[in-house]
Amino acid sequence: MEGNEQLATIIPMLASVGRGISIEQHAGPTPCAAFTVAGVLEHMASLASGFAPAFRGDPPPATPAVGTLESRYQQALTDLLSAVMSPGAMERVVETPFGPMPGAVFARLVAFDGLVHGWDLASSTGQPWNPPVELVLEVDAFARQAIGPELRDGDTFAGEAEPPPAATPLQRLIAFSGRTVRV
Repeated sequence: MEGNEQLATIIPMLASVGRGISIEQHAGPTPCAAFTVAGVLEHMASLASGFAPAFRGDPPPATPAVGTLESRYQQALTDLLSAVMSPGAMERVVETPFGPMPGAVFARLVAFDGLVHGWDLASSTGQPWNPPVELVLEVDAFARQAIGPELRDGDTFAGEAEPPPAATPLQRLIAFSGRTVRV
């Protein structure tokens, strides 16, 4: 499954979780130590807004998106999904925070980020997060090849945490991202 196909499953799941978050939950903590619930939403909206034009081969937006956090988050996800499914998006070399790389590779990194931050949001707001196991296994295999020690600076990615005994594939992926998984 290509990265854009992974995102075709993950992005609607992220949108659904976003719709299930109340304003009262925005200040709550998440397993991502750097962000509150609102912080994860803002982070995702901001990155998606910047990644969509990159996948299309366009320059970044000249002005930031306006509207409520919920509307910006939802619009950014819609735009990102459209962009990764656009002709040439997977073949194009895109500018990323990690330097230029093929769209197909970057889409897989975005899928990893989306799965993990989706879990952050869902687990923080009492919502289910049940991506297909096959998708989780593919994202996990890619992430373990792509995310080396040089990216585990505590800022970009934390060090790998120990998964619980008998962890599910999703729990192993979450622990790989540096989050503590409690069962």
